[in-house]
Amino acid sequence: MYAMPVALCRALVLAGLSLLATYPVMAADSDTRGMLARAARQIVGVGQGVYVEAADGRVLLAQAAAQPVHPASVSKVPTTLALLRMLGPDYRFVTTFTLSGHLTDHRLDGQLLVQAGANPDPALVDEDALLVAQRLNGLGIDSIRGPLLVRGALIFDWQNDPQGMRLAHALSGQTPEAAWRALLALQSGATAPGITAPPSVHWLPAAATVAGANDAAGGATGGTDSASSSARSASAVPVLAIPSIDDVLTVRSEPLLPLLKSLDDYSNNIVAPLAQAAGGAAAVQRLARASVPAAMRGEIILGDGAGIDSRNRLSPRAAVKLLRALEQQLATNGHTLPDVLPVSGIDAGTLHARLNGRNAAGRVVGKTGTYGDYGASALIGAIRTRDQGEVYFAILNHGVPVPEARRRQDAFVRVLLAHLHSVPWAHVADSEPAIARVQLTSAP
Repeated sequence: MYAMPVALCRALVLAGLSLLATYPVMAADSDTRGMLARAARQIVGVGQGVYVEAADGRVLLAQAAAQPVHPASVSKVPTTLALLRMLGPDYRFVTTFTLSGHLTDHRLDGQLLVQAGANPDPALVDEDALLVAQRLNGLGIDSIRGPLLVRGALIFDWQNDPQGMRLAHALSGQTPEAAWRALLALQSGATAPGITAPPSVHWLPAAATVAGANDAAGGATGGTDSASSSARSASAVPVLAIPSIDDVLTVRSEPLLPLLKSLDDYSNNIVAPLAQAAGGAAAVQRLARASVPAAMRGEIILGDGAGIDSRNRLSPRAAVKLLRALEQQLATNGHTLPDVLPVSGIDAGTLHARLNGRNAAGRVVGKTGTYGDYGASALIGAIRTRDQGEVYFAILNHGVPVPEARRRQDAFVRVLLAHLHSVPWAHVADSEPAIARVQLTSAP
C-alpha cells in the first residue's frame, strides 16, 4: 500500500484549510456581485453603463462597462491627471503687469502692458485685479492716460479676455462688493481704518497711444471705454528718455492643486483651455490611454479636456481606471482624491447637495458630469468601506433625462454605501480663500 509522504500530506491539508478559509470571502463576493447586478438593472437601468471595482482589482459589477458613451464633465478627470503629472501640484501660473511712462499728480502718462504667461492663468479674477490696483495706488498711481495692452491669451473672471476689457473694468474698482470684502478680510487691518472704497485705477481720455505694443502678438488694445478711446487716439506721445515709472508687477496664481480642486468642485469649463498647459486635448488623450490597460485604450476619446466636445467618449471601466491613475498620481506627492475632487455634502459645488444625507455625507469623493444636449449624465467616484477597502465606481447614463439620471445615480451609490459598510473620508472643507494663496511681487 502506498504511503503518502508526510510533507505532501501536510501541504495538502494546508491547501484545504486555505481554501476553506477563503470560501466565505468567495461566497460573500458572489452575493455582493449578484446584489449589485440586480440593483444596477433595477435602479440605473438595463443597458446603462455601471462599473464597480474593489481596491485589489476585483470586479464587483460590470454592466455595459466597455461601452464608450459621452462622459460630459468626467472628461475633466484625465485633464486633471495630465496637468498634475506634467506640471506638478505646486505649479503657479504667472501674469505680469508692466508700467512705463511719466508720473504726474498721481497720473501715469504711459501704458500698462499685461502679459499672460506661456500657460495663461485660468483663475485671474476680481480679487487679483483689486490686489494689483491696490499696489498701483501704493506706487502713487490713481489714473492712467494711455492704453492697457495685452499680450498672450489672457483669461479673466473665467472668460477669455483678449483685449483686457474685463480686467480694465475690474482694475477701475468696478467689482462685486464680495471681492473687496474678501480682500479686506484677508488683509485684516492692513488697510487704513475708515477706508471702505475699493482700490481703483481709472483710465483717462488719452492724448496719445503707444502704437504697435500688441500688434506682434496678434492682439488688440483694450480696457474700459476710456482705455479703448485712448488706444484709438491719433497723435503720438513723445518717448521719454528717462521714464519716471518702469515697474513690473508679477501675479503668481495659487498652486495648481487647490486651483484644480476649486475648478473640479464646481466643474468649471475653463478647464478646456487650461488643458493647453498639458499639451492640448490630444496630449491629454495620449496620457489617459497610456494610464489604462491596453484593452481599454480605444474606449477613451477626448476632443477637449472639459467635456464640451461632442466627440468625447469614455467607458465606465476606463473611467474607473483613470480615477485610480489620478489617485496614484496624487499619492506621489502625499495627496489623496479629496485634495482635488469634491466630497459629497462637504465641499461646495456639484456634490454639495447630492448624497448629503445621513450615512452619505462625506462618504463619496468623485466627479459629476452633465451635458443635456448630448443626453449625457455621469457620476464616478470612490468610497471607503470596512468590507472591501476602497471601492471605485462609474455610472455613465445616456439617453436619460438629467434629473432622472441623477436620481438613479444617487440611489445606486446609496446601495453601495449601505451594503459595503462605508466610512467617511478624512476630509474637511478648505475655508481659505484662493486670494490668500496668490503671490504678488514687484520689481523695477
